Amino acid sequence: MTIVFCGGALAFQFVPVMPSRRAFLALALSVAFAGLAAWWLHGRWPRIGRGVVWLVALAVGFLYAGWRADMRLSEALPIALEGQDVVVSGVVASLPQAFERGQRFVFDLDEGPQPLPGRISLAWYDGPADRVGPAAPVLHAGQRWRLTVRLKRPHGNLNPHGFDYEGWLLQQGIRATGYVRPDGERALLDPAVAAFGLAVERLREGVRDRFRQALPEGRYAGVLIALAIGDQRAIPAEQWRVFARTGISHLVAISGMHVTMIATLAALLVGAGWRRSPALALRWPAQQAGVMAGFVVAWGYCLLAGWGVPAQRTLYMLGCVSLALVLRRDVAPSRVLAAALGVVVVIDPWSVLAAGFWLSFGAVAVLLLVSAGRLGPGGRVLSALRTQWAVTLGLVPALLVLFQQFSLVSPLANGIAIPLISFVVTPLALLFALLPLQMFADLAHGAMVLTMLPVGWLGELPGAAWQQAAPPVLLAWLATACCLWALLPRGTPARLVGLLPLLALLLWSPERPPDGRARVTVLDVGQGLAVHVQTARHDLLYDTGPAFSSDANSGERILLPYLRAVGVHRLDALVVSHQDQDHAGGAESVLTGLPVARVLVSLPANHPLRLIAGPRGEACATGQAWEWDGVRFHVLHPGEAVDEGRAGNTATCVLQVEAAGRRVLLSSDIEAVSESQILAREGGTLASEFVLAPHHGSRTSSSAAFIAATAPRWVIFPVGYRNRFRHPAADVWARWGASGAGLLRTDLAGAVSFEVGPVVAEPVAERERAPRYWHGR
Repeated sequence: MTIVFCGGALAFQFVPVMPSRRAFLALALSVAFAGLAAWWLHGRWPRIGRGVVWLVALAVGFLYAGWRADMRLSEALPIALEGQDVVVSGVVASLPQAFERGQRFVFDLDEGPQPLPGRISLAWYDGPADRVGPAAPVLHAGQRWRLTVRLKRPHGNLNPHGFDYEGWLLQQGIRATGYVRPDGERALLDPAVAAFGLAVERLREGVRDRFRQALPEGRYAGVLIALAIGDQRAIPAEQWRVFARTGISHLVAISGMHVTMIATLAALLVGAGWRRSPALALRWPAQQAGVMAGFVVAWGYCLLAGWGVPAQRTLYMLGCVSLALVLRRDVAPSRVLAAALGVVVVIDPWSVLAAGFWLSFGAVAVLLLVSAGRLGPGGRVLSALRTQWAVTLGLVPALLVLFQQFSLVSPLANGIAIPLISFVVTPLALLFALLPLQMFADLAHGAMVLTMLPVGWLGELPGAAWQQAAPPVLLAWLATACCLWALLPRGTPARLVGLLPLLALLLWSPERPPDGRARVTVLDVGQGLAVHVQTARHDLLYDTGPAFSSDANSGERILLPYLRAVGVHRLDALVVSHQDQDHAGGAESVLTGLPVARVLVSLPANHPLRLIAGPRGEACATGQAWEWDGVRFHVLHPGEAVDEGRAGNTATCVLQVEAAGRRVLLSSDIEAVSESQILAREGGTLASEFVLAPHHGSRTSSSAAFIAATAPRWVIFPVGYRNRFRHPAADVWARWGASGAGLLRTDLAGAVSFEVGPVVAEPVAERERAPRYWHGR
């Protein structure tokens, strides 16, 4: 019943548009009548009554998730206040996170113009965009400030198989984002607001600071911070890649094993001490006292760890077990897991959107399935390896759907890492959190270094991880069910046959366009550009989006996950149109993350990307052309290869893609001067079905002559939401609209995909292909 209720809550998260309150009321009345009918049917036709009860539970879960969503969405930033300076006061409600130019934090409002959301996310930069100005103060959790801020409604990039930032903000209860105005009011009203939750955040911040001071050069200091307080943002990206390739990412978070270990230790210690006091033992059995003490300690650890889904799941399971022991009731492990599942979803209906939810509950479900020696006899080591193999097998479909990879060395890597991280590194890290002695920090870090020596070697093996395209969800569900069938006890009929759907899942690959056609995807990378062009057997990437900071860019965060999810294992060509960071910012990550056969650039000779490209690199110049699978590619600009002195917008590499006489013009950042040069050279060959609006629709581009020569059916503007350049310009938008072309902009449509060939299909916007009720809200 609990699983059916949670299924209803999950179903609501796929609703494209928020239902009206009348629809909710009608469904609630229907559920009430169905409940009465189930009660009446139960005595006469039990099976029918049980089926109706399941439908009622499904509808109740749907209604509950909808009620919670309606309450949360009601806290909306009025459109009129977007981009306006407003003075607010509130409390720093989270651990401030430092980044390259300032700090980012969650701010709970207690005063401001009405109506404003109660919780917002703010960035406090060291200065204005030119990096000149007063530095941001060092913020601490629990401080109360009055600030002048500029806000916008929740918005994120939306791409196929990409991270849904708007959904994550909804789950976190953050209903607006923005930044602190450098020239506005700023006043510290209270250095430490007295509240339990804020005191916990201050404690977590203090522990984090102690680790940073104790291990300023520690390679795995971020891992120790994550194990102690659940803050994973200090772990470098390269370490996450190693953890993913070896399948030990769950150990670096606050996993259920860590919470259980701490609770068990507390229960044993309290139970042993309780037995030594006859007065206490007579008042309350030592076993029950120990179990309750373990639960209290686990609750405190979960608070310190940031209250993640794996920690919550374990805490609620421990709570059920503790309650059963106190009440002297025998509770099946499956019911304990179901109870924890229900509590997590009731508290947070959006938890079903998190990868950790599925992996956490899925791993425990597999462990329960294969427990009690069902995998066969053997010693402890062999049993542990078999258990790891079973968990890996059971979670393979989920890992492929969520991350498009799973580790082939996971059983061995976990066999090494689980005992060391769980029973050595984590206890030492927690000891340092409680007793800040340098010795504990050094020992914890040294143990982590020793752990990663063999694990890192396993991660470097050529076949350490299996990567493939994101499979269809229905195929993944079928493979999951069949994997669980294969893990049933010996004697189950056709156990090994259950692995056949898994083989089909591993061999699955997405459909590519046929010969003579090209599929083009203009990705949503914010204020920047990245375009994927795919033919029957080749892939090209045109530009790589912006760099967000010195250690974050769209190549790492958007392009590589997207390319892997759609089944691209290598690029046949990478085109970097020019050196602006909103076009070349992710190129280095792409070049190091995927094999690239050819690199076409319009960059100065001394540009770092040319050095990285090496012999694969060549300068873009008019006249370059090639053909893949019946699709022709032709470089239209610049007129000659770029030298050291010319690498701006005037030297932008413009690419034309033609399939069956239908054309796509990828114009990047050309301006009116370059447009006139292209018109003079190409004449009547510019007519295109699709045109990428030059320079994001700026006023310096899209001349009337260029619009007339291209005469497109569709124009796509790659722009960021509320970008500071105010692209696209209103007059340019109107000019393209007057030509009769359909207009799309990535900030409102998300990624835009279309195919060109003998028949041209309508473009598909990602926000229309996979809409969710929170998008744009």
